[in-house]
Amino acid sequence: MAEERRIDWSSLWKKEDWWAFWLGMLLFVLCLATAYGADIMGWVVKSSTWVDVSKAMGPTSKNFAYLGPIGSFVVSWLVLLILTTIGAVAMGWKGGKFAAAFTVIFILTWICWVIGHNAYIAATDPAKAGVPWSLRMTGEAGYIFALILGLIIGNFFKGFANWLKEAAKPEWFIKTAIVLLGAVVGIKAPTIPPEILYNYLFRGLCAILEAYLIYWALVYWVARRYFGFSREWAAPLASGISICGVSAAIATGGAIRARPVVPVMVASLVIVFAVVELLFLPFLAATFLQHQPLVAGAWMGLAVKTDGAATASVKWLKL
Repeated sequence: MAEERRIDWSSLWKKEDWWAFWLGMLLFVLCLATAYGADIMGWVVKSSTWVDVSKAMGPTSKNFAYLGPIGSFVVSWLVLLILTTIGAVAMGWKGGKFAAAFTVIFILTWICWVIGHNAYIAATDPAKAGVPWSLRMTGEAGYIFALILGLIIGNFFKGFANWLKEAAKPEWFIKTAIVLLGAVVGIKAPTIPPEILYNYLFRGLCAILEAYLIYWALVYWVARRYFGFSREWAAPLASGISICGVSAAIATGGAIRARPVVPVMVASLVIVFAVVELLFLPFLAATFLQHQPLVAGAWMGLAVKTDGAATASVKWLKL
């Protein structure tokens, strides 16, 4: 008789995947309370497209306007610090070092994010933003500044980079974001008219078959044969390009037990190319597909491999 397999219940609070689920669902449930009239998460800091830097960030809800930009920033940092430090300690990491490094990463990340939201860089409608011109890169340009800053720190300030490693857990943070994104999609789906929802589902099924049967195999083959990539690099790259960008690269990297740097680098490449694509794909779609919104949306959804950038593309077209 085969030996009965025992369930390791400790994995529920000792593994990164589970902590991504717990944190993601906790934040989602707290935010969901807004739908029932309880604005308990309105203090969360958000960034807006800005010309005057004093208006670059502030609380999400007007009910917490009294906090101001600095207050909402501090409260957001403090809440995330407490939640992530609890998870870090539970997973066996050094709580004190994690908290200190997390604070520095949080501040540096927000500096990059705010710079990326400057109107001359991010505005998709320069006239509305009050500037004569813009690169129209959306706020996701902040990811590029963060990538550049990370490369500078990693290559020229290696001692500082090693100190930050205690809290530099990109896979954990991205997995948590994926949980939040999936929960939001599930909530919004019932609000879509049935005939449109069925249309989307059918086109989504076609996109899945196309991505898995054609794009993934082709990218993997090209990466292996012509670029000489190892399987560890080729698989996350194929998933990131063909399926769903950052989340697919992270999921594939975890499935094949790739080194953490592999999915992170693939995710960075996806974001860089997404920002570049935002410069010309919406213009092409508006010119050649202005009377075919679903085709334009499907094209950009498959081509721009981040959800934020694809959404920005479609919004730019006012579809």
